[in-house]
Amino acid sequence: MNKLISRKEAAKILGISLATLDAARNNGLISYVQYVENGCVYFTEAGLQEYIAKSTHRAKPLEKRTAYRTPKTRQ
Repeated sequence: MNKLISRKEAAKILGISLATLDAARNNGLISYVQYVENGCVYFTEAGLQEYIAKSTHRAKPLEKRTAYRTPKTRQ
């Protein structure tokens, strides 16, 4: 059986606050384990890795312009 991670440990591992972790859980972005309704919430290592993969975005290349304004088009 996989080790269950508490809310506080999960937030520390992910580098986010408990409020952000709870918001992600309530929005369905991260999977969790809760044995009893209104009981303690636990996370698995696989669930945390899945959340990291969903939250990771590719960097877009920066467009280089020589001027601040957009160039004028000639008619």
